Amino acid sequence: MRQILNISNGLRRTSISNYVDLINRSFALKSLDFGKSVHAHLIKLGLNGYTYLGNRVIDFYVRFGDDVDGVVRAFQDVLIKNTVSCNIGLKGLVNFGKMARARKMFDEMPVRDVVSWNTMVKGYAACGRRYEAWRVFMGMQGCGVKPSSFTLSILVKVVSSARRGKEIHAYMVRNGGFWGNVVIGNALIDMYGMLGMTDYAYGVFLSMEVLDVISWNSIIFCSHKTGFEQLALDVFCSISSSGFAPDEFTVSTVIAVCADLEDLEKGKQVFALCTKKGFLSNSIVASASVDLFSRCNRFEDSVGVFRDLDRWDSAVCNSMIASFTRESLPGDAFYLFILASRENIYPTEFTLSTMISSAIDMIPSIPGIQLHSFTEKLGFMSDAVVASSLVDMYAKYGMIESSLSIFCDIVEKDLLCWNVMIMGLAENGRGIEALSIYDQMRGLGQRPDDITFAGLLSACKHAGFAHEGVGQFSTMVKENVILPKDNHYECLIDLLCQAGLFEEALDICGRMPHEPTALIWRSILPACKDDLQLIESVSYRLMEMEAHSSLPHLVLAQAYEKSRRWESMARVKRSMAEKGIAAVIGWSWLVMNSHGFIFRSDELVHYGGEDIYLVLSLLSFEMEDDEYIYEQFLEEE
Repeated sequence: MRQILNISNGLRRTSISNYVDLINRSFALKSLDFGKSVHAHLIKLGLNGYTYLGNRVIDFYVRFGDDVDGVVRAFQDVLIKNTVSCNIGLKGLVNFGKMARARKMFDEMPVRDVVSWNTMVKGYAACGRRYEAWRVFMGMQGCGVKPSSFTLSILVKVVSSARRGKEIHAYMVRNGGFWGNVVIGNALIDMYGMLGMTDYAYGVFLSMEVLDVISWNSIIFCSHKTGFEQLALDVFCSISSSGFAPDEFTVSTVIAVCADLEDLEKGKQVFALCTKKGFLSNSIVASASVDLFSRCNRFEDSVGVFRDLDRWDSAVCNSMIASFTRESLPGDAFYLFILASRENIYPTEFTLSTMISSAIDMIPSIPGIQLHSFTEKLGFMSDAVVASSLVDMYAKYGMIESSLSIFCDIVEKDLLCWNVMIMGLAENGRGIEALSIYDQMRGLGQRPDDITFAGLLSACKHAGFAHEGVGQFSTMVKENVILPKDNHYECLIDLLCQAGLFEEALDICGRMPHEPTALIWRSILPACKDDLQLIESVSYRLMEMEAHSSLPHLVLAQAYEKSRRWESMARVKRSMAEKGIAAVIGWSWLVMNSHGFIFRSDELVHYGGEDIYLVLSLLSFEMEDDEYIYEQFLEEE
């Protein structure tokens, strides 16, 4: 490099072409150090103020610089700035995220061409400021500058409403259609797919004069994203007859479609195509294949695909971890997670959320707490999905204060965060706090959904707030116009039965738009008390729905026993024996010093049984002295 610079130093100052060659050499080498040396040489000779050379230097810092200062200094050195100078400088400010300074330069530009406007539209779109991008587009037309195909391809990627999307589409139709531009057509298909407007996407696809494999990929992905899975498969089958060959993106999408449909046969055919064409070396295709076999209950094949891979990345590890979690193998999921971390394959938000969800089923809670620490270390606590998973995990552990602490630290709470916190409080018997969180949510303008009300009804059920539960159910239907689902009816009827409002529960049952579910009859059955006719009716309904459930048989046998109908009782028990139905044995567990202890209801002696009952007796004496035991309990003793 020094020899090159020394040679050019001996040339006359007017030999600008030599310095152009040096700058071009800097671009070819992509070396920031070499470029800085050439720039310093130009400054030394006073050539940095020449417009063309200065523009090239600005462009070099825009492409290969490590901060915005180099762009600004090179721009300021140019003595006579033209539109190209301003456009390159504007691009540099935008690329480094300095939108305020870019806007100031843009407003001060004496001449703004389509490149200037496009740069501002792209800058606002890149940082998620959709409204400003749209305003720049409108201002562009107001100034008489005709948008290019690049302008429109940027805008369709940031459209968030159907009205805006249709406006852009209508503009294209009015101004020549752009139907010959395959990039614009593909962008429109993606836009309508993102908005869930599949019919419009197919309208664009069928009217395009030119198609490429990206066009086919876009329409297949649009069909998949909007739930038209069979349509996506039909389009895939038409690719070959149209003269196009599917690529890795095509097959990865189609495999995902087969996974959603749980269509193993079609999935295996696409997998065979991937094997034939060597697509399995693509991590996205491999991860989709792992997910396909896992979701189609072919877990061994998932493991086989994963083992045959030459290398891992976050995509395939995420799919395999999700497969372990789906198979209720949290230990294996954690082992793979650790192996991936040792290979410097750092987890994504999806991985962490999956791992945290799997940790809920692990005893003891130490792995989940370690995952929490790891999440904080990686800086993922700001992600709403990951934070919500932690809130749910601690709530399931019974550590509700930790859940509340994480929830309060979430800066931007979405509906998922609120729902998880409400449900967590409900499951831990904190009904009043769950209702209070809901009030906070409504105060901030967040609209509830059916999951929110399921959490509220669960909170009322666990807290015994019967009238509040009925009120929330009514609010859901009348004010929020949300159709009740089975889980809402199940929770409300269970709440009313527990509160002794049996007639009200039966009334709601009778007004349901469809046949009550088995869970609803399970709630009603114990509340029938001594009404033998009703017990028989409900029990036989349950037996039809759940032929191998022990509950209706046992309740009916007990009712016959109380009524001294011995033959009927014997007949029910004989039916249980013939069907191989056994009574469900209740159990509970607790963790002490990292050891889990399980207690079954049919065990006479538990772990250290004598010691347990001795400690229980001592606790009873202390509670009795402190008047903590109810008089009714003492009388029964």
